[in-house]
Amino acid sequence: MSGAAEHRMYVAGRWTESVSGARMEARSPATGELLGTVPEGTREDVRRAVAAAGEAAPGWGALPAFERAAAMDRVAGLIEERREELSRTLVMDQGKTLAEAREEVEELVLYFRMAAADAPRIEGTMPPSVDAGKRVLVYRVPRGVVGVISPWNWPYTMPAELIAPALACGNAVVWVPAPTTSVCAVALAGCLADTGLPAGVFNMVTGPGPVVGDELAANPGTHAVGFIGSIETGRKVASRAAGKALLLEMGGNGPVVILEDADLDAAVRASISSAFMCAGQSCTAGELFMVQEGVRDAFLERLLEEMERFVRLGDPFAPETTMGPLNNEPTAEKVDRHVKDALGRGARLLAGGSRARGFPTDLYYEPTVLDGVTPEMLIFKEETFGPVVPVVGIRDESEALAAVNASPYGLLSAVFTGDLERGLRFAEAVRTGWVNVNASSNHWESHLPFGGRSGSSSGLGRVGGRYPMEAFTEPKTVILDLGR
Repeated sequence: MSGAAEHRMYVAGRWTESVSGARMEARSPATGELLGTVPEGTREDVRRAVAAAGEAAPGWGALPAFERAAAMDRVAGLIEERREELSRTLVMDQGKTLAEAREEVEELVLYFRMAAADAPRIEGTMPPSVDAGKRVLVYRVPRGVVGVISPWNWPYTMPAELIAPALACGNAVVWVPAPTTSVCAVALAGCLADTGLPAGVFNMVTGPGPVVGDELAANPGTHAVGFIGSIETGRKVASRAAGKALLLEMGGNGPVVILEDADLDAAVRASISSAFMCAGQSCTAGELFMVQEGVRDAFLERLLEEMERFVRLGDPFAPETTMGPLNNEPTAEKVDRHVKDALGRGARLLAGGSRARGFPTDLYYEPTVLDGVTPEMLIFKEETFGPVVPVVGIRDESEALAAVNASPYGLLSAVFTGDLERGLRFAEAVRTGWVNVNASSNHWESHLPFGGRSGSSSGLGRVGGRYPMEAFTEPKTVILDLGR
């Protein structure tokens, strides 16, 4: 993309300004340049969008599922046509490398293709009645208006895994994207707007989360709310949306357990992906590496060698770069704070540990390795969301299992072992919603159910493929009296 533009929000089938006329700047974390401005939405803007969605929802939901599926396929086709423009916008607005951006756009296409395939497969049942003269139909119907609130780390795919299934199964959508990737949001919204969806079926309001996100969650015109983001914000959304259908995919700290019988070379390669993909800014990132003492030194030695060979911080457009900057200053400040706290409490710094110098912005962070991490450190207890490998020594798998299960998180974990029975035993005992055995914590398949375990702080319900449709539809029971 080139030049700073004045972008607009999309409400009721029209690109429009905020009712306040106020605007927010969008600056690139990669270069620091001004990418443009976007409307600073207000509560009234959200109310307009919800009202438009409420008017459009009945007609959209009444269409045959095959027509809605065809619309999702058209969105996917337009994304494919614009894939390079979307990828480059993502690099500039989010900061990830061009290779990572292209992968995200390909996955974005997949979400709309999957929604198109799943829409005609929503089925009902015909349970028996106690009365021989009656017939019972139970089928799933759209909830009406779905509010979607999405994060900045995957600004295309994270909203798409909610928007695409919500639309496909007959709901109208109002989307509030993360402010720091609003330019990406405008680009994605353009793909939906330009495919001829009926006015009001899809709406997008930019603005500060505490204003527009809060209004969307609380507004009585939304019948379901899908949220992906931090635990703190997710709890606020859940409170404001009390009584509505909720789908919440919140944080984790991605514990990766490496046992003595693991293939260390494979574990190290996977750990590089776990820690440094998207500069560690992923809910599936490995953020706590529990290594059995017998292989801890060997693991660290090989990890540092692999980092030297394969992790390249730099210009995200350069082909040799494997890691770009962090997206925003609050995230960078949290990484600073977690590293400083760990070092102050006795952790050993083996690599990195600070902001990198000589780059266009102060958001480039050195790939970092900390050894000797202990439970009282912030980096052990919280979600860091940066390119850091915190290593904890463990005696055995039971110690690791106890630590993971005592955590407030329950999103994802990974274990490396040469014994598949041992790996399966760990996977079945650990209280996370997703477990990878001998694969990077960042190994992800878009059609599979992903979310936090009950009783944890990591969320409610499941994203992935058709699974959000369970939250965005509800059963309707119809009894027919045959007059016998």
